[in-house]
Amino acid sequence: MNLNKKKKDRLIPAGIIFCAVYIIFSFKPMNQEIHFTPEWTVNISQVQGADSDEEPVPFKLGKTTGFFTGSGKIITSLNYDFKAAISDKIIAPYNSDNTATDLFNYKGTKICTIREPGFPFLDSDRIYLMPSGGNSFKRISADGTPLWNYEYYCPITAFASSSNGTTAGYADGTLIAFDNSGKITQKFSPGGSNTEVILGAAISEDGNMVACVSGLDQQRFIAAEKSEGHSRIIFHEYLGEQINRQTIVKFNKNADVVYYNFKNGLGIVNLKKSASLKIPVKGMITQIEFSDDGDLVYILSRDGNTYTVTVLEKYVYKMATFSFTGESAFIQTRDNALFIGHNNKISKISISKK
Repeated sequence: MNLNKKKKDRLIPAGIIFCAVYIIFSFKPMNQEIHFTPEWTVNISQVQGADSDEEPVPFKLGKTTGFFTGSGKIITSLNYDFKAAISDKIIAPYNSDNTATDLFNYKGTKICTIREPGFPFLDSDRIYLMPSGGNSFKRISADGTPLWNYEYYCPITAFASSSNGTTAGYADGTLIAFDNSGKITQKFSPGGSNTEVILGAAISEDGNMVACVSGLDQQRFIAAEKSEGHSRIIFHEYLGEQINRQTIVKFNKNADVVYYNFKNGLGIVNLKKSASLKIPVKGMITQIEFSDDGDLVYILSRDGNTYTVTVLEKYVYKMATFSFTGESAFIQTRDNALFIGHNNKISKISISKK
């Protein structure tokens, strides 16, 4: 791509979206200042293909999904009619009466077909299929064939996976965790609320811990770990104002901090210290991402057509925030850079400490 020809694309969208990055809100003195530098902005329609060994980064904006590189090249840009699932490795478009699902790699080449009805769920290289009944799921192999499945008597209301496990929450308030072979490693009902339902769930990378937002009317956040074949509650708290929809829960890479979205806020739980902090966040949190070095956390939230990016230092200290309007947006992090998608454009911000 000729960057000189795209000078206007670089400067105007970057200025609109990122000018507030330079307004820093520090709640704790830092030894080093963190600098945010806009680098480029590209249109997702400007497909250049995969002509280098750069790591592909996934994007999903409106009815378009695909992959791009850290240097600003759009590798794949695929339009879809109904919905699409995407991970770091795979794209899977699907329709409302999905009887089979084609899976594509980052170059847009079909890699396999899941020849069973259901809706795909993708997470990194992990593939799942959700049959239309809503109360079961299947783990799928790289060639599209089922590995194992689990069926429950009531609907799944929360679902998550990690490198070493899968967890599903259900409408009756039960949370179940599985290892990679499909064996149940934890199963319990947090209770404590007048209406039991799991609204958000997460599982740690090692598969040993799970966390969830549970219940309506005395809603709670719960974290538990495997302990001699049982689940041991290691943290819980009531949330006050409750959320009445599915919500996000996510462990950090070391599984010593877990984040969750409650009504108008972000909950942060330090599991080592058994302590929690709540930060106001307007709207619904749609993504939580981490920098490669683990020093920064990026929160993307949406309130109507207003998106807000909140940056936390050392997992808890709010040090920057900026907002922009749009129909769709996403964030990704790679190599100490933040990528932000906005309508039909993707921009890169380099992050440095001085």
